[in-house]
Amino acid sequence: MEALRSAQAESPDLYRYLLGGAIDDETAAAAEADGVPREFLEFCRVLDGADCGPSVQLFGLEEAEEHQYYCEPVDGSPLPLSPEKLFCIGMIHGTPVFLDRMGGGVLGIPVEHREWFEAEHFEQLAQGLEAFFLERLATSEYARLALVDDEMVEHDDWLKLLRRAGLAD
Repeated sequence: MEALRSAQAESPDLYRYLLGGAIDDETAAAAEADGVPREFLEFCRVLDGADCGPSVQLFGLEEAEEHQYYCEPVDGSPLPLSPEKLFCIGMIHGTPVFLDRMGGGVLGIPVEHREWFEAEHFEQLAQGLEAFFLERLATSEYARLALVDDEMVEHDDWLKLLRRAGLAD
């Protein structure tokens, strides 16, 4: 995180709101009492959200709380949607990304589905939220996940930030 924050501070040409701040202990305790998963809150104590370009977003606490309707069951959807089992933590290409409350894994929707709720199953994106960020969003893997093609590479501020921080090619 330090490398990303330093690179952002030295990059006034990049979109200003790439990295969120951090929540305090009091805010985390209140959110945990409201049912927000501890793993998500621990992550928010280090990074309260990241706007990784036009197609990938990791929510901060406030925004996550506003997007929990994605966890509600959808009529006709084969997905096991449930607020007791899932917590929406972000979006990839307009589809929600969930934290599995039981197993801690980060779940997404396979790319081939046009409407996310029509997917037949979730795809595990990472073993946990920290791994999702460090292995998928803060590396060259981000370009694949975000579907950044050769034409868009020079226009993606998150990828520029990763490169300036020495985290991507």
